[in-house]
Amino acid sequence: MRGSELYGIDTPQLDRIGGPADLRDLTDAELNVLCDELRRETIEVVSRTGGHLGSSLGVVELTVALHVVFRAPFDKLVWDVSHQCYPHKILTGRRADMGTLRQQDGLSGFTKRSESVFDPFGAAHSSTSISAALGFTIGRDMGQPTGDAIAVIGDGSITAGMAYEALNNAGSEGRRLFVILNDNDMSIAPPVGAMNSYLNQLNGQGATLQDIAQGFIAALPEPLREQAQRARALAAGSPPDATMFEHLGFTYIGPIDGHSLPDLLATLRMARDRAEGPVLIHVRTIKGKGYAPAEGAACKYHGVAKFDVASGQQAKASANAPSYTAVFGRTLADEAARDPLVVAITAAMPGGTGVDIMAQRFARRVFDVGIAEQHAVTFAAGMAASGLRPFCAIYSTFLQRGYDQIVHDVALQGLPVRFAIDRAGLVGADGATHAGSFDIAFMANLPGMVVMAPADEAELVHMVATSAKYDDGPIAFRFPRGTGTGVELPERGSILEIGKGRILREGTRLAFLSFGAHLGEVQLAAEALAARGISCTIADARFAKPLDTSLIDQLSRHHEAVITVEQGAQGGFGAQVLHYLANSGGLSRGCSIRTITLPDRFIHQASPTAMYQDAAMSAQNIEAVALESLGIGSIRRSTAAQA
Repeated sequence: MRGSELYGIDTPQLDRIGGPADLRDLTDAELNVLCDELRRETIEVVSRTGGHLGSSLGVVELTVALHVVFRAPFDKLVWDVSHQCYPHKILTGRRADMGTLRQQDGLSGFTKRSESVFDPFGAAHSSTSISAALGFTIGRDMGQPTGDAIAVIGDGSITAGMAYEALNNAGSEGRRLFVILNDNDMSIAPPVGAMNSYLNQLNGQGATLQDIAQGFIAALPEPLREQAQRARALAAGSPPDATMFEHLGFTYIGPIDGHSLPDLLATLRMARDRAEGPVLIHVRTIKGKGYAPAEGAACKYHGVAKFDVASGQQAKASANAPSYTAVFGRTLADEAARDPLVVAITAAMPGGTGVDIMAQRFARRVFDVGIAEQHAVTFAAGMAASGLRPFCAIYSTFLQRGYDQIVHDVALQGLPVRFAIDRAGLVGADGATHAGSFDIAFMANLPGMVVMAPADEAELVHMVATSAKYDDGPIAFRFPRGTGTGVELPERGSILEIGKGRILREGTRLAFLSFGAHLGEVQLAAEALAARGISCTIADARFAKPLDTSLIDQLSRHHEAVITVEQGAQGGFGAQVLHYLANSGGLSRGCSIRTITLPDRFIHQASPTAMYQDAAMSAQNIEAVALESLGIGSIRRSTAAQA
């Protein structure tokens, strides 16, 4: 299809492209025109679907150049995180489907192996590209039918430990491998850390680690300087003006202008034709390039809702209730005002987690460590060991990356780190890669860990306050993405009794034991059952660990059936309840026990409501399980029943 048919814009060069091979038929002048058209079309696409705009606009020329010089899919192009992959998708046969981006049954917002042969490796979490590309390189050298491997990684992603590990391994292997460092001085939040400073030095004065080390040597007493110089030269084994990347075994090229197509083509062709070992090409780009509202925005339009192209104005969500994230951020800032020992740590997501609200009031007590979740957790553990009261605020999907540190550095030592787990449950358009499905299970199985989940935003206020005062060990609370229920918020949170739930509605026949933010669907199901003459109790567990065993006993003794409900995977809250009942003899009471969890599969992108319907967790599904547990009714608990 033509751009005029898809979006009402003229794209004569882009209309000639059915796949990357067609790019090689265009002249350099035509390729420059194509880049302009590709940028315009990317803007039009995202204005209709929402998504990651700024990062995609920043790599338009780089994407075209990579596909001209290399021969995908034989050559493996691995995009780190891959939120910059929209131009890549347009050029690799998915142009007509871009209007389905991030929608149910549509294209993923990230690279996805099952979607296209041009996506050799799926992504959505950062700093994986060099490791994966090195894996393809080893496969090639061991006879697999694959060509060159090219990893494209941003200056934010390369701050993560995994990227350093991969650079170290790739340098020691010495194999032909290409790493493109896409340096736009902007990840999601403003860049932090020594790597950003180092790249700025490379961009500005061409400084190297040798320059920095020389400053230390110059400060030594005179008798030691010559000896230190000789020792450093022997240890480095590289020319005195080598960059850090060259010390790691890479040939370093750059920095070069990432928006100059002639420079990119010449550099990539030279590297392709001459490289024998690993090569790092340092490319400077501008996030949001070519779209003024994106270039001028503080976040460079990293993730946007649908927007008006002419004005850049984004569609606004309903403001009937504050978001859980905003409630957490404001409450944390209030707790920090009352307690000077409260500090906050985030891993490159100050705005996403709400700790930016605290930073506005207490900047010196908020620490953004960059994309380094493992470090964030152990950093928080060290703070806790010092006597501070750290809140480690990380999305559920990203906290998975720091699990060993949670086990070894926090739980094993019984340190009072407070884990604020945002984006718990199913999150919508980002799909399975960003779903917070597993944190209940992986946190609740740790000795000494307290695990909470608020049923609404008022409960979240209480849980932040409870965590701030809890010094007996690690404590975690999880909350979903999006707006709350609209309940009235307390001026100040109350301290909850650890391990105690609450009964919200008394009934006689069936009991719901809800953990977390799915309470609204439980209440709708209970109303539907009441209309059938079935009396229901509704209890809010508040805690997955420690369990309120007296509440569980009460419910199982006085009802025909008990149903647990949670926005998490199997092995979580419901499993904890079943384990307790099995060991205490509660399963012999004649009460039917059912658990409603996310199914044992990944749930693909859609609206959160549609995703929970896909997971068979809607109010109708819950009603069906309730009827089955009582041995009545014939409503099927299936997605088909929702159709």
